[in-house]
Amino acid sequence: MRHPLVMGNWKLNGSTKMVKELIENLRNELNSVTGCDVAIAPPALYLAQAQQALAGSKIALGAQDVDVNLSGAFTGDTSAEMLKDIGAKYIIIGHSERRTYHQESDQYIARKFAVLKSQGLIPVLCIGESEEENSTGKTEQVCARQIDAVLNSLGAGAFENSVIAYEPIWAIGTGKSATPAQAQAVHKFIRDHIAKQDRAIAEQVIIQYGGSVNANNAAELFSQPDIDGALVGGASLKADAFAAIVNAAAAAKKAG
Repeated sequence: MRHPLVMGNWKLNGSTKMVKELIENLRNELNSVTGCDVAIAPPALYLAQAQQALAGSKIALGAQDVDVNLSGAFTGDTSAEMLKDIGAKYIIIGHSERRTYHQESDQYIARKFAVLKSQGLIPVLCIGESEEENSTGKTEQVCARQIDAVLNSLGAGAFENSVIAYEPIWAIGTGKSATPAQAQAVHKFIRDHIAKQDRAIAEQVIIQYGGSVNANNAAELFSQPDIDGALVGGASLKADAFAAIVNAAAAAKKAG
């Protein structure tokens, strides 16, 4: 039985005051939640502060990116060894903003996936199509290509204890969201695609949905059989909104 994961991606938002207050509020809101794993990914600058503030809580520490190198002359980057050292567990890679603004290729992202696995960290591999690709019927083609970069270089076994986040680019921060039925269809395709190589791995891999997830649409999304939680952007910056999403995932888990 897969355990849902709700993870907050804070993106380029934060301050020492905000980190302190938001984590305090999250701890209060989520103190009694069971049946759903929870993580947050603050900006790299605030990881140490967040790690200390999360001590003893049920909320895991995540990060928004990682470099392909473990150490060396790579100014401005953060390595998997450093993230492991600071206590991070879930590491986001392949987010559409990294693919777009930093021109990260599928193959480069697969290298990040490999280095995270080598350090015992959990990759959260973001995949998803643009609005144009969606409107021209290329959703499955794009998702398959992005997954195949990992499958072809590392094999299906790499997805053991890993997470995939399906985030249609046209739904990120736009207020638009795929309908539960649309999201479920893509999630099922992703799982079936991995199952072609290894059905057991496909059945256990966590596949999150991301893209304007909020308290109003979370419950219906999580009721779908192949949607295992969410990667949450804007709503993760408000403790009550994020907690509502986590509670919806926990409730769906119990109901299912």
